[in-house]
Parts: sequence; C-alpha cells; structure tokens
Amino acid sequence: MSKYDVIVLGSGPGGYVTAIRASQLGFKTAVVEKESLGGVCLNWGCIPTKALLKSAQVFEYLKHAEDYGLKVKDAEHDFDAVVKRSRGVADGMSNGVKFLMKKNKIDVLEGYGKVKPGKKVDVDGKEYSADHIIIATGARSRELPSLPQDGEKVIGYRKAMTLDKQPKKMIVVGSGAIGVEFAYFYNSMGTEVTIVEYMPKIVPVEDDEVSKQLERSFKKSGIKIMTSAEVTSVDTSGDGVKATVKTKKGEEILEADIVLSAVGIKSNIENIGLEDVGIVVDRDKIIVNDYYQTNIPGYYAIGDVTPGQALAHVASAEGILCVEKIAGQHVEALDYGNIPGCTYCSPEIASVGLTEAQAKEQGIDIKIGKFPFSASGKASAGGNKDGFVKVIFDAKYGEWLGCHMIGAGVTDMIAEAVLGRKLETTGHEVLKAVHPHPTMSEAVMEAVADAYDEVIHL
Repeated sequence: MSKYDVIVLGSGPGGYVTAIRASQLGFKTAVVEKESLGGVCLNWGCIPTKALLKSAQVFEYLKHAEDYGLKVKDAEHDFDAVVKRSRGVADGMSNGVKFLMKKNKIDVLEGYGKVKPGKKVDVDGKEYSADHIIIATGARSRELPSLPQDGEKVIGYRKAMTLDKQPKKMIVVGSGAIGVEFAYFYNSMGTEVTIVEYMPKIVPVEDDEVSKQLERSFKKSGIKIMTSAEVTSVDTSGDGVKATVKTKKGEEILEADIVLSAVGIKSNIENIGLEDVGIVVDRDKIIVNDYYQTNIPGYYAIGDVTPGQALAHVASAEGILCVEKIAGQHVEALDYGNIPGCTYCSPEIASVGLTEAQAKEQGIDIKIGKFPFSASGKASAGGNKDGFVKVIFDAKYGEWLGCHMIGAGVTDMIAEAVLGRKLETTGHEVLKAVHPHPTMSEAVMEAVADAYDEVIHL
C-alpha cells in the first residue's frame, strides 16, 4: 500500500490547488481524479464557458462594426467552430494542470476514489493511505423533479457547451450565473431565448439595481424574461419541447427546441465512502469547522461539498487554508462576507459585501454612491455604456460595506473593493488613491465620491 502525507480526492480548482500548496509545504501528496485534471471548472465550467462568451462578444462586435466606423460584410458564425475553440481552450488548461502536477511532484491517481476508515482511500480497488485526506469532489447540475434531464431536449450546463446543432429556440430555467451566461451566449449566436426565473427578479442574489439593469440590457438584446414563474412540467414527446410555466397570471405553454436547466448545483458526496467513515453530512453538505476538518480526525473537506459559497476561488482559498493549518502555520478563518461574485454575461456583473437591502435589513445607517458608465469616457470610447458602479458605506464609521458593478469588464475591477474591504479602508482613502484616466476603474472612485457628495463628473 502506497503511503502519503496528503491525498486529495478531486482535482478541480479546489483539489489541484490544495495539492500544489501541500507539496510546496513539503508534504508527499497525491490527487485522485476519475475524469480530467482540472475538474468541472477547467473542463466544463469556468474556462470553456468564458471561451464561448468571448466568441459571442466578438460576434456582437462584428455585427455592430459600423458603430466603430468600420465595415464588415455579412458577419457570420460557425457554431461548431465556436464550440471546438472552447474545447481547445479547456484542453489546454487541463494540460497545464498536468504540467503543474509533474512540476510539483504530485502523484495523480486515476480512477474513482472513495474514502475508507483508517485514513485510507480506495481508487478502483487499489488502496492508498495518508495522514490527511481532503475531500474536494465538487458538484454537478441539480435536477428538479419537474424538469428531469434527458440530455437531448432537457439539458444541463455540460451538454449546453457541446451541442451538435444550434437550437432556434431555447428556454433557460434559472437566472443565476450559469443561466444568464448561457442566455447571453445563445442569444448572441441568434437563438431565440426565454429565461424563466422562480424569484421576482433575475440574478436574485445581486443588488436590486443590478438586477434591473441586467433585465433592461437583456430585453434590449431580445431576450425574453419571465420572473415569478415556474416550469411545472415538460413534454418532450414531439419534435421539440413544450414547457408548462406557472405564472401569477396563470399557466402558459412555451415551445422550444431545448430547455436548459440552470437551477443550481448538487454536491458530489454520494458513493464516496462518507457513511463508512462516519463523516457527518447535513443535507448534501459535509460539515466542517473553520479549518475544514470534519468530525473524523484526519479527514477534511473543501469547496462545493461544504456549506460555503460554491465558487472556484472559494474552493482554492479553502484548500490553501486547510493545508497551511495542517502544516502548523498560523491561519485566519476565511471571511465569507468578503468573497467576490462574478457573472460573465454581457454586461458583466461583479459584487462583494452587502447589498443595499441587506444593509438596511441590518439597521445600518448607510451612504450610497453610484456612477453610471454613460458618464465614463473610457466606456463611451469603447461603446459599452450600459451599467454602473454602486458603493455602500457605513455612514458613521466609513466602513466599505458593499460594492456592486454591472458593465463591460467589471469582473476585472471588483478586486479593488475586495482588497479595500480586507484592509478596512474608508471612503476618503479610496478618494485619495489616484485612479488612472481614462479607465473603467475610475468609476469606482467616482461612485465613492458620489457617496460623499464630492463627485466631479456627474
């Protein structure tokens, strides 16, 4: 039996990052993967979807070339080539993880892994042991009883990335990050898209003003949106799909070629040996402490299988913290209130901290500042004036409570707010930090200035 210091079950952005950090800390490390290195994120999630979205964005630029004083005759797209490019990007990233495993002298144990009592892992019948076993098996597309996926007419996000043929009509059920990203992609490619959202607004976790802006932008681009609506059944017996949608006004039948179910994720905790080891689970989440230790010594869990936010960067941060604690380093528990969220449709969405509604619910006296990209020189020059930056401060102490952005490239801007909040900066300190001009990022400074009645360009 091969013996390791650390074995990581799963090689997604939680698992492979954890393995690398463990190796850096001097641990003999192995990672178990049943499919492709990089997990869902690199192969079927974060990375290939961004490749698809970039193709959609470039195609939209071509269609609007005249807005930039350019002429492009009959801009067309090759759907198969777009999909092929995204798969190539994903394959390249997965190969990059292979290189990192080799560089850091991490053994890759290929096969289906299960944890066993006595600090052991079974990989397709072969046993390995380790002092520390870290579960990072991630999650998959969640299925609703009313919306069973057949992989043909009712699909999940994975199939949505590799369709053989572009659908003429698509219904997207759910308007979280996955739903709105695919809605944007397919609409840009020419598919007639309808979003059905159970909650009263799309992107329900975002600030109300961000949600309203995205709805306006989506409707302007031709996407149909139904909120406070629920798909109660689907009929796939004909050539396409008939979805029965329950709304406040009654039932409505929608017809499409394909229904994309984007109603969240389900943790991959079944059949990995948790019951045999005695690891405590609540619903579909493994219960851990601040350092990702389960109730059984020597067994840990990070990422989507735990109660924290199901985001790639959260899984990576949790894994690093976990192995640093194992190594005896002084670590601070992760601040889940300062985790940025990013959605890569167009316009993009990025946010961190409290929304306006959450701050008011907590009874905090707040200052709010907002700067529209329509007043930004860089946004005007780039032809992307939809959206704004919104900031929320504690009126008494100047604490930066929240930052919410919607617009072109805002996912690359949100880190300023994350870092500022981590360092406990105040609004006045942001104002005195000189921002470059012309940039999209100076909208953050302008929004803060608006909160303190010092805005210049409004």
